[in-house]
Amino acid sequence: MGEPGYFREKIETMPRDDLDAVIDERVRYTIQYANDHSPFYRNWFREHSIDISRIREHEDLLDLPIISGSTIRNNQPPITDSFQFLSANMDEIYTIHETSGTSGNPKSFFLTWQDWLRYSEKYARIFRSYGISKGDRIVVCASYGMNVGATMMTLAARRTGSTIIPEGKCTFPIRVIKNYRPTVVIGSVFKLIRLARRLSAEGIDPLESGIERLVVGGESFAEAARIYLKSLWDCEIYNTYGSTEGTMCGECVAKAGLHVPEDLIHMDLYNPRMDHFVPDGSYGRIILTKLLPVGERCGTLLINYDTEDATAVVSRDRCACGRTSVRIKTPEREGERFWIEDRSFNRVDVERGVFQAENMVYLTGEYEAFLYGGRETDSTVLRVSLECHDSASSDTEGIKEIFLKAFFRYKSELRELYISGSLEILFHFTGPGELELYKVKGRPKRVVDRR
Repeated sequence: MGEPGYFREKIETMPRDDLDAVIDERVRYTIQYANDHSPFYRNWFREHSIDISRIREHEDLLDLPIISGSTIRNNQPPITDSFQFLSANMDEIYTIHETSGTSGNPKSFFLTWQDWLRYSEKYARIFRSYGISKGDRIVVCASYGMNVGATMMTLAARRTGSTIIPEGKCTFPIRVIKNYRPTVVIGSVFKLIRLARRLSAEGIDPLESGIERLVVGGESFAEAARIYLKSLWDCEIYNTYGSTEGTMCGECVAKAGLHVPEDLIHMDLYNPRMDHFVPDGSYGRIILTKLLPVGERCGTLLINYDTEDATAVVSRDRCACGRTSVRIKTPEREGERFWIEDRSFNRVDVERGVFQAENMVYLTGEYEAFLYGGRETDSTVLRVSLECHDSASSDTEGIKEIFLKAFFRYKSELRELYISGSLEILFHFTGPGELELYKVKGRPKRVVDRR
């Protein structure tokens, strides 16, 4: 309901030299705090012969080793007797969280109240960059629980004066739209598409629902998906990126990349082989360091942590919105990257083919893809299943052509494999509710490697 603005204007618009000075001060304090309060880092510095007095500015972080999710798992029960990453006294811990544990034992994270204030400030800055403010009513379609996202957004709403409707799921009753007239809905692309269809089925035009902004969180998405969402809702659609580890970035009204709150999170990008950092403009793995303001406490401190997500720097220049923080492209999950010989594609690349405007006349947007083949086969098969409103009357040949054109526009290196026959792309069209993913409990994987 409000105009785009700032939550903490002084720091968000600070000249680059002044911002770098703040970052460097916090780097020094964070390293000292890690040595004083984190059993893991105290041992880590000693084992790697790191003289912490020589770490004076953010460039010095490039010389430190990198840790990963497995490092955290290997330094907590049941591997160790205690939580080696715990960086505060247990009586200072406000909440305890775990990741989903899809790749092994869940990682444990401890948050002090100051952690919560820093996390929620990142979201509050994002909300204000969209224009969310007092008078907005926000439906949060993200689960409340061990994941921090939904609760962080709720606290951020309190700090921006807006109202939260904490549904937790996007399957909430349509009366919520009718009775409470929310102005913002936060959810994934697919949740927001399904919500629009449910509204239409109830005789409510999404374009006249009163929704002024949609915030897509929890997953990366193709720009074509944003365009399709806008055709359904006719409102502004913004992107966010966040994690339990503490990375919270978001677009502003300029939609020229996601702003990184550099005074609270330092981000470097590593190349895929993890042997050097990459220059601006090149894709790399996100390596983050949580920065602490001088005097503040932290429950789980992370330095040079590999998020296993990838992005590229868009610009370090002042944005049209006035912010001076670095801007990055929408991060992509490295766990959703698939290799064919020495070339790769991501789930988002498949969605670029799905959500082309000409295709969406026939498609619902729901899809799944499977990779088949192996060492003993001459080719790899990518089988794409697409859900249609009515598969019998859909222009399936036209859909295939448009999909392939969009897919290869961004993944031209795969075209050679396709032409040579090393890569086959097959299509399967279904009616509503007939995809395999509907039989899977929980959040399904859109691309599955069955090789």
